Amino acid sequence: MTVIVTGAQESAAALLRSVAQLERNAGTAVAVTAGKVKRSAQQRVSGHPYLPAYPYSISFSITRGAMGVEAEIGPDKGRRQGPLGNLIEYGSVNNAPIPHLGPALDENADDLLRGVEIAVLQAFR
Repeated sequence: MTVIVTGAQESAAALLRSVAQLERNAGTAVAVTAGKVKRSAQQRVSGHPYLPAYPYSISFSITRGAMGVEAEIGPDKGRRQGPLGNLIEYGSVNNAPIPHLGPALDENADDLLRGVEIAVLQAFR
């Protein structure tokens, strides 16, 4: 019995291109959603008389690695009022919480799922 396989190299090359495109597109999906979460959180905490600089401390960073793409969204402790993030989100004995990061993430979860779905469809079409 003889088996002849044709097109294996071309198929492997196409698969590698698809994976590379998926990595790029997934990164874009995560970055777009992270930006939306950041803006939503800033809006939710804006206008508080004792926290004028806090909304501007909220930022995000994207990390790409072997396990995928990750976004970290939250107050930058190096910026003015940034170290107050946990106190503002969760409150304390003397301060009521002002939930803004959690609700912003919840609000945009479906957007991330849509973005990843589009990334997969575009990569493997």
